[in-house]
Amino acid sequence: MKKFLNVTAIFFALFLISCNEDDDTSVISGELIELKNHSKSPVLLKKMSGFTDIEIYNLLSSEDTYIPDFVYGSMADGAGLLRNTDGTYTLINNIEADYSIARITLDETFKPTKGEYILNASATANTAQCSGSMITPEEHGFGPLFLSGGEWGGNSKGVFVTNPFKNTAVASTPKMLTALGQWSTENAVAIGKDAYPNKTVVFIGDDHSDNEIPSGQLGMYVGNKGDLESGKLYGLKVTSPDITYEVDMKEGVAYDMEFVELTEKNIDMLDAEAKEKGVMGFSRLEDIDWRRGSAANNREVYLAVTGRDKSGLVGKGTRSGRVYKVVLNENDPTKAGKITCILDGDIEGGKAEAFHSPDNILVTENYAYIQEDPNGIQDFKPAANHYARLYQYNLNTGVLKTVLECDQITAAAQGYGNTEKSWEITGMIDISDVIGVKETFLLITQNHGWEKADGTPFTDPKANPATDSRKEGSMLYIIKGLDR
Repeated sequence: MKKFLNVTAIFFALFLISCNEDDDTSVISGELIELKNHSKSPVLLKKMSGFTDIEIYNLLSSEDTYIPDFVYGSMADGAGLLRNTDGTYTLINNIEADYSIARITLDETFKPTKGEYILNASATANTAQCSGSMITPEEHGFGPLFLSGGEWGGNSKGVFVTNPFKNTAVASTPKMLTALGQWSTENAVAIGKDAYPNKTVVFIGDDHSDNEIPSGQLGMYVGNKGDLESGKLYGLKVTSPDITYEVDMKEGVAYDMEFVELTEKNIDMLDAEAKEKGVMGFSRLEDIDWRRGSAANNREVYLAVTGRDKSGLVGKGTRSGRVYKVVLNENDPTKAGKITCILDGDIEGGKAEAFHSPDNILVTENYAYIQEDPNGIQDFKPAANHYARLYQYNLNTGVLKTVLECDQITAAAQGYGNTEKSWEITGMIDISDVIGVKETFLLITQNHGWEKADGTPFTDPKANPATDSRKEGSMLYIIKGLDR
């Protein structure tokens, strides 16, 4: 009888666990989520043909005051989202021009309720925190950790790693991953755990802006699983013959490549070593992402090269911008693989002729979403005469479509900046699985030229107390209805 009761108790406990799991699943399924505008700022994005059914909400902007004692700062950029055990959410967001990292808490309905800074300008030595990426147990087998790139401004060039739940009392204390080297770092991105089950592979984008030689290199760090500090550093080298500069690679052609080991870590010495060893230089290699899905997918890495319109780079580096696909070796990321320019913005009449400085990139299982930061190239290519756009590239069919464009004419008429300074689209992340709502993304605009009427900056003094910070505002959007 006692044995029977024990068995009954076990089954009853399992039933309760099952019920709790069902309850938790109902939350993850997005039943509590309410996607809507929370910002006082309007939606200033224009939907393009074929995407008029998508939903766009302005979640938070620099002029909002509904989060007490928090300012959404100047030039918000890379981001990552986590779901907390209590059903709330944590958004980690680089604030590029305030040289800081913000943590924003959202409630169960996905309304921002709290904002604070977990890394400030003192910690980064006034170095811009550009693109960022989240490492999570689900995708990478360890974490959570947030990687961010130290690019311009100060002297902390390289990769920062920050605990998303870091105490704000130590916001002035940084941690950098010295094993990943110093670069003009736009982003550092760890690819999925299924690509190489016993390894952690991190790619680093170098936004080097040399006016004579394309010098933005693709770095790769390889360590044991979960190890970001004692592995080795490499750079991508194209090994196919007659390829000296990036523009020697033609759109749609796969070229042989491998990764060569680099031992230097200092930014200047690392650049010199990379050039000596034949590492390919790109005209400002900006953002990086990897394809979701199967293990083979995880070994596809995509690069956004923004381009640079300088006379000394003609015939060497892209002017309008390019997107590349790197297919890694199945067994060893350092061994022979392939690199292909899949979109070349310099080809007039080509599928990407409208490219005007592709800067950031997000890759899902079937699409790449390419975000622009226009750098002014209209003088030689009329097709690029537009404001910043978001493009959708179908990885299976090769079809490129324009999803939306910054509506700066409407914005200027309503007092949000002007039509002379082009905004930037950036920081796009797929949050569908985190919040349990299909086809849902976050996207950020850096609203260059939008400043307060009184001349004070859109800057939180807890992030950067300096009075010489950028004055321009930022906006954080929800995009619902895009294919993955």
